Amino acid sequence: MTVEIGVRPLSGPELVRVARHNEPVTLSPEVVARLATQREAIDALVESGTPVYGLSTGFGSLATTFISPDQRRDLQRSLIRSHAAGIGPEVETEVVRALMTSRLTNLCSGVSGVRVATAEAYAAMLNARVTPIVHEFGSLGCSGDLAPLAHVALALMGEGWVRTPSGERVSAAEGLAQAGLTPVELAEKEGLALINGTDGMLGMLLMALDDIERLLQTLDLSASISIQALKGTDRVFAPEIHALRPHAGQVASAANLFALMQNSPIVASHHDDSTQVQDAYSLRCAPQVHGTARDTASYAQSVAAVELASAIDNPSVLADGSLVSNGNFHGAPIAAVLDFVAIAIADAASIAERRTDRMLDKDRNFGLPPFLAHQAGVDSGLMIAQYAQAALVSEMKRLAVPASVDSIPSSGMQEDHVSMGWHAARKLRKAVSALNDVIAIELLTGARALALRAPLVGSPATQAVAEFVNTLTGGPGHDRFLSPEMAAVSHAVHTGEVLKVASSFIELK
Repeated sequence: MTVEIGVRPLSGPELVRVARHNEPVTLSPEVVARLATQREAIDALVESGTPVYGLSTGFGSLATTFISPDQRRDLQRSLIRSHAAGIGPEVETEVVRALMTSRLTNLCSGVSGVRVATAEAYAAMLNARVTPIVHEFGSLGCSGDLAPLAHVALALMGEGWVRTPSGERVSAAEGLAQAGLTPVELAEKEGLALINGTDGMLGMLLMALDDIERLLQTLDLSASISIQALKGTDRVFAPEIHALRPHAGQVASAANLFALMQNSPIVASHHDDSTQVQDAYSLRCAPQVHGTARDTASYAQSVAAVELASAIDNPSVLADGSLVSNGNFHGAPIAAVLDFVAIAIADAASIAERRTDRMLDKDRNFGLPPFLAHQAGVDSGLMIAQYAQAALVSEMKRLAVPASVDSIPSSGMQEDHVSMGWHAARKLRKAVSALNDVIAIELLTGARALALRAPLVGSPATQAVAEFVNTLTGGPGHDRFLSPEMAAVSHAVHTGEVLKVASSFIELK
């Protein structure tokens, strides 16, 4: 498939397909015509001799410095070279591709004033899978993700470093040549247009949300296995209960849990046990906590959709051809939801860890062996798996500390309030990866615990998932090298294999 950059806003799933699955992009004829018209307005301003920010002045606190006509293309090159000042580890290829895709939509949005040839060259580099090397540190999330985007623009100019489709690190000049592409000489305004946007933080948010949708479904699945292994009830997940407090995420999570636990012999075995009046919060309140994460992600999705449909540049070309300075590049809307999502998924991970701990505690797990060990004392069972899960949750709590409140002035106090959205996005990526592992450890524990309940079994859907997980790990038995088993389940969560097993029984919300 090919993703068209046109008059219709790009969708989040389209951006993810380009970033993660290398789908090619193309510019629509309407976009090409619009870019040509806009560039005429820029050329007219260039010829007018009027001082205009980004065309004939310096940048940031140097905005009052006039640039003579014979130096204006040098100005664009110097801007990119000086702003390509990232440092630290390389960021992931999919992140660079996501920010490139987002920036391309902005170049084509109607306000950037770049030439058709420049936009087409940007798209060609993306399609050729020539990936500029971008570094972890350099963006403050204001005036755009300046340093990350500048590294991309530098590669477009044939400077700096890139990764080839095979992953080899080569000079940008060599990488472009291998792909049959020609470096671009930037014209007036184009350097600024290439770096002024929230594209890095937005791309990372969209990819995180793509992962989180799958992970929150898997979290409902892992919880349903744990609840059955702990001889919990499904009655608290009945639809009429959640109709009393109908938050959308809570209702969806409860519906999943209720459906997943239907026709469970293990649940039926203790429905009328008067000693089990109420389950612990980590079982009973799962929909409320999981649902909060769902609703938070849904809100973040709505913010991302607005951002993806926006035209972000400074200065911007308006419909009458005028060029107007503005602050639309400020990352506050994205930074705040990045932090919000990190908080919500940290809480969801925390309740999962509590269920895991309960399954391992002989005083709270209703007859299961300590730590689910084969021979307690000789064997430690899953004791240290819970340690690892607790460490992950603790790390997620640290990652939930907001970055968006941590403004720090820059550019000689001209840029005196910044969003730190790029840092919020980097934190969220780490938190999402940790959530994947937390869910995997709950699944590993729940599957072993369910097997130890034999001859009682779980519901058809959860029993199938538990058996699948136990084939990956070996299930109950004497202690063995545990780390590879945890990694195998984590991979199955990441790829969606676990959900695929459940989906043959029910359709999860």
